[in-house]
Amino acid sequence: MTPQNTECNYSNNHARESARHRLFNQLYRRYEGDLRRYAYWLAGDKHTAEDLVQETLLRAWRSVENLHNTNAAKGWLLTILRRENARRFERFQPVEVSIPVDVLTTRECGHDTSTEAFVLHRALDGLADEYRTPLIMQVIDGYSQKEIAKKIGITPAGVGTRLFRAREKLRGVLAA
Repeated sequence: MTPQNTECNYSNNHARESARHRLFNQLYRRYEGDLRRYAYWLAGDKHTAEDLVQETLLRAWRSVENLHNTNAAKGWLLTILRRENARRFERFQPVEVSIPVDVLTTRECGHDTSTEAFVLHRALDGLADEYRTPLIMQVIDGYSQKEIAKKIGITPAGVGTRLFRAREKLRGVLAA
């Protein structure tokens, strides 16, 4: 290859990459608000919505050169976002968690708490898997939010949200 050909290839690659940057930045500026609103509508949680938008933008960046019609960009981005949201449920594999009643039964307080243990066990069984699993992994197994996130395939912020909701649901059931 001659120096002129090398320089020409570099120039073409640089121009292509520059055009890619410009297109992506235009799409970002134009549709960022729509993406954030749609993500929040899908997720119902600010942190999860932010994660969805970030994943969407990453996927869009990787394949922006495949977008041939910029008039279809909004639909394209929203489709990526919708698929990212679906992926977060595909990745969630519930971990089978069983709490033996003897773990919840204790006589340290000077009285039999088996009734309280039974009530707590039933309340935990009443939680949906998506809430029960992270709660038990944290409280019984001692995992951190990051460890739980890795094990069940969601973000640490998503784990925090599920832990908060699980505790709120338990408080509601146990208060009644």
